Formats: sequence, C-alpha cells, structure tokens
Amino acid sequence: MAAVRVHSSIQSSLTILSHPFHSSSRLLKTRLHFPRTLFSSLLSSSSSRKALFCSCRADNLTGSERGVSDSFVLTTPLYYVNAPPHMGSAYTTIAADAIARFQKRLLGKKVIFITGTDEHGEKIAAAAAACGSSPSEHCDVISQAYKTLWKDLDIAYDKFIRTTNPKHEALVKEFYLRVVANGDIYRADYEGLYCINCEEYKDEKELLENNCCPMHLKPCVLRKEDNYFFALSKYQKLLEETLTKNPDFVQPSFRLNEVQSWIKNGLRDFSISRASVDWGIPVPNDNKQTIYVWFDALLGTLSEDQEQPNLQSAVSSGWPASLHLIGKDILRFHAVYWPAMLLSAGLSLPKMVFGHGFLTKDGMKMGKSLGNTLEPNDLVQRFGSDAVRYFFLREVEFGDDGDYSEDRFIDIVNAHLANTIGNLLNRTLVLLKKNCQSTLPFDSTLAAEGNAFKDTVDNLVEKAKVQYENLSLSSACEAVQEIGNAGNIYIDERAPWSLFKQGGAASEAAAKDLVIILEAMRIIAIALSPVTPKFCLRIYEQLGYTKEQFNATTWSETEWGGLKGGQVMAQPNPVFARIEIEGEGGDGSGAGAGAAKKIVKRKEKISHAQGVAKS
Repeated sequence: MAAVRVHSSIQSSLTILSHPFHSSSRLLKTRLHFPRTLFSSLLSSSSSRKALFCSCRADNLTGSERGVSDSFVLTTPLYYVNAPPHMGSAYTTIAADAIARFQKRLLGKKVIFITGTDEHGEKIAAAAAACGSSPSEHCDVISQAYKTLWKDLDIAYDKFIRTTNPKHEALVKEFYLRVVANGDIYRADYEGLYCINCEEYKDEKELLENNCCPMHLKPCVLRKEDNYFFALSKYQKLLEETLTKNPDFVQPSFRLNEVQSWIKNGLRDFSISRASVDWGIPVPNDNKQTIYVWFDALLGTLSEDQEQPNLQSAVSSGWPASLHLIGKDILRFHAVYWPAMLLSAGLSLPKMVFGHGFLTKDGMKMGKSLGNTLEPNDLVQRFGSDAVRYFFLREVEFGDDGDYSEDRFIDIVNAHLANTIGNLLNRTLVLLKKNCQSTLPFDSTLAAEGNAFKDTVDNLVEKAKVQYENLSLSSACEAVQEIGNAGNIYIDERAPWSLFKQGGAASEAAAKDLVIILEAMRIIAIALSPVTPKFCLRIYEQLGYTKEQFNATTWSETEWGGLKGGQVMAQPNPVFARIEIEGEGGDGSGAGAGAAKKIVKRKEKISHAQGVAKS
C-alpha cells in the first residue's frame, strides 16, 4: 500500500512510503524536535550509519560489551499475559532450559538465562476487564502462573523479567530517546486495518476474506490514529548486509530465507505508539501516547537488576545475547524490527535468532474452538516433568513443526526412559547386589580394557556434544539413547547371569560386564541431564553418588573411567515409573458400550519379572 508522506524538513519533498495502511489513507509525517540538551549524553553513541553497523559486529565489541563476550546469554520471548501459559510457551522454555543447562553446568560457561512476561497492551487490558480485575491484578496472576509452571517443569532461569517493573520502564524510555536522538522516530496520522490479537496493522494483501487475520482468523478493524513511527525502511541496506555477512544470524537456515525475502520485498516504517491504549509505558514527552507493546517487550532482554538501571549497565551485565529462542510466528519482530532498533540505538545485535516450529495435536492445529488444546499443567501433573521435557525435545526436530499424540507420548517415554535406560540400570544393579554385594569389584577403566563397547560409548558421547552445540536437541537425545540401546545389546549378548553360574574366570568376566554397563549409565546420567534433570539425578544416586556430586558434574566427566573399584551402589530401585493405560467401559450394552475411557497411571514399581529380567 502506498501513502503520501510530507516531511517538515526543508530539503524534503513529497515521497512515497510503502506502508501497511488502508489504500485511501494519507500519512502526514512530522519529525520530532526536543531540546538538544535532552540528548547530550546520547548523541555521541550514534554518529553515523556505518559506525552503528560496525559497533554491532561480534568481532568489534564496545568496551562495555567486551566484558560479557565470553558469556552465554540466552533469552525466550517475554510471554504475553492475556491468557495462562500454553504448551507452545512451555516448549520454547523447556528447550531454552536444556540449552542453558548444557552450556552452564556441563560446559562451565557464565550463562544468563532470561525469560519473563510481556504485560502491556490492549489485549491485556481487555482480558483483565473480562475477568473483572484491574490490568495490574491480572498481570500479577498470570505472571505467577508462568513462574509456577516453570518451577514444575524444572526451568532454572536466571532472570524473570516483567515489563510492568519500573526498572524495565526506565530502560525502555532511555532506549526510545536514543532512537529519537538518531532521527529515527517521527509522528504521523494514518488509517489502517488493525488486528487486535496481533497488536499490529495489517496490509490488505496479507488478509483473508472479510479482512480476517490469517493467524487469528478474526476480522481486522479499521482504525485511525495519530502515532509515532520508527524509520525501519532506513535500515534495509544495513540489515541486508548483516544477513549476508552473518548467515548464521537467523536459524534454521530456511528461516533465514524467510527473513531475507521480507527484507527484499521492502521494509515499511511501523508505528511504535498507540493513542487508544492506556495500559502501557507513556511515550516520553507525550503522555497521551503509550509505547507499542513490541517496542516495549523486546527491551526485556536488556533489563537488569541494578537499583538505578540504565542501558550502559544493562549492556555490561549481559549483552549482546548469544541466542534469542522464539516461535516462528514472531520471527519478523525479532529478526527484522529488533535488529533495526538496536542499530538505531548504537547497540550490538544478538549473535543468533532461532525460530522453532509450531506444535499440533493428533495432526491438527490446536485451538479452543476445536476443543483440542494441550495444557502443560495437565501434562506435568499426569506424567511428570521428565516425561514432558523428554518427549518434546526428543520427538520434535528442533526448528520444525511437531505433533503430540498421547499414545505416541506414552510409547516413547516408556520405551526410552522406563525400558531402555531405566530397566537396564535396574537389572544390572540387581545382578550386582546378588553376586557382588552391590560393590564394584573393578575400576571401570580396567573392566573395559580392549572392549569395543567403550569405543562405541565414547563416539556417541562426542556425537551428543556436537548435536547439543548445534541446537539439534532431538539428535542429542538420540545419541544418548543409542548408548542405552548398545548397553542392552551388550548385556544380552554377554549374559552375565549365566557367566556368574560358571564361576572362576567366567564370573570375573561377568563382574566386569556389570561395571561396564554401570559406567555407561553414569555417562548417560550426565549426557542426558540437560533434558531430564530429575531422572538423571535418580540414576546418579543409584550409582552411589549424592545430589551435590551430581550438580557438580561437567561434560568432561562423560569421559570413560569415573566408577572406581570398591564403590558401593545404592539398593536397586526403579528410576522411572512406567506409564500404563487401563481400559474402563460398560458391560457391552447400553450407552456405555464401546465408550472405553483411557485411564493413565504411572506405575510406581516395576514388576519382579521385569526388574530382574534374565538375572
């Protein structure tokens, strides 16, 4: 859509601006003019476009940013609190937590894991009104719901940002004034089609029939406002250069293609304030306008804990971010709008924006109208955090869309956690108790001398590390799972229960076999811990270690040789409760016939036949 723009500067003339307005709208643009003294401390940071671009390169950090160049700063979106947390938000945060655990505890990096809630905007005010509460009260309730769910899912974040926090508001206003000082904000009257759910204006060509939003399937409303705009179009060339020189900036690679296509088609200036929304941060020097929710929320990744926060201290304490982890539906905001805003403010760009796919249920898109929503709280209460974390990270190729089916969920979790790993550990410990009084008779290094199984484990451990580093979480889980598969094949082929009966050298060989399997279990407990922390702790405790020892482990300890002769194992106890389904229905007649209901139970004890199989 084209709209006429009239500049107030002398050298400017009538120009055409491509912008998502109603085709008949006219846009009158006026540059902002504030007293120069207001920006005296800011002007030096944004001297030219080229300087801005150079300051954003990872190999040319500013002095304040160099101190965090060795840190790993990981962010999720700040989740919108118009409704309680859903499975999509949980999926993003589970993945972020697994990455943070790998980078922090196992690799020993200084990790700052940031998540939080986005609490301003028209939708939130409407949601609060519908519940009969104030926006502030509504935000408190939903924000706490996120914190509670993250605790239940074992999410170990470092910072939880709320955009209603006064410290965040101070940073947003300072950032806004930096952008104003760089000449990138102007005022304009316009009219356009607005999606309340997206909180953005839409181009008519992207809408469905009856001007419906393609994301929310609801009609957009015609709205006319006097707002402030960010000059996004000014940064088109710089963004093109950034993506060309840094192709890893947007991942997976097919998401990069999407972003490059958007930019190639022409960037449009976008509105960064709202005149009709009271629930938001006031625009500096204009209390009749509030700052657009996205311009506000994106700054959450810069928020920090100082009593008197400012941009310089926020940058020094954790910027640039190493990874922005988001859903693909908000890729444009994080990979186009946000980098341009940072360029304008003279700040470095994040090193990577990773957009993962959507989740479906039984092959169908989820929605309240379809009655097939997937509630994360319900999943955790029924199956436990380890099962939920493992299924979504193992079963969904990170970056692609993924599907949830309850039958598939139960099959995968039982097969991998309860059977392949859990049962292998349990039956090995039962054999050790029966034949060696639960005490290791050899060092694991001695036990594995000349044994090809050790080489198999070493190779799979290295494979898992590479996959974690590449954010291929499903493949990392698969590599660790292959260690368990190899262990089951090994113990079945060696049949130590038979060797023990032969006595002498055969009995000694059998004892070595048990040590070899338990060493593999120790390595699995470390390598899978970013994904299933509680499950792996239980494995480690079965091997005679304490929780403190488990929490102190690093990736270097996946090297073969950790278990020592004389080490006493714990009494055998299953580390993962199998999930079982029982049918409950009528007697074959009446309304109950054929209406069997699945009852899901987590079996607390493994049966004797299973627990001591082949022993």
